[in-house]
Amino acid sequence: MKIVKETNTFCPKCNKHTPHVVNIYSKKPELTFNMGKRRRERKLQGYVGKVKGQAKVKKVSKKQKVILECKECKYSVERVIGTRTKKKLEIKR
Repeated sequence: MKIVKETNTFCPKCNKHTPHVVNIYSKKPELTFNMGKRRRERKLQGYVGKVKGQAKVKKVSKKQKVILECKECKYSVERVIGTRTKKKLEIKR
């Protein structure tokens, strides 16, 4: 799915329509010392059954996110493009 690299959209900080730069959202790597992660590792040790809270359904596709940055005030807003889709986002050159 191709998207333009610059779009004119509403900025909540400027409170008007301004040009925005479009960047594709990329998830940061998860921290290894999160409390939930440590708790889950402890539960998985030893001879036990399934751990509570396992995902039953694996999603086939993901919601595609973009980050819109206002050119005037440099304020960033996240936006989901469409619904769940298997196609990856590409910025048009």
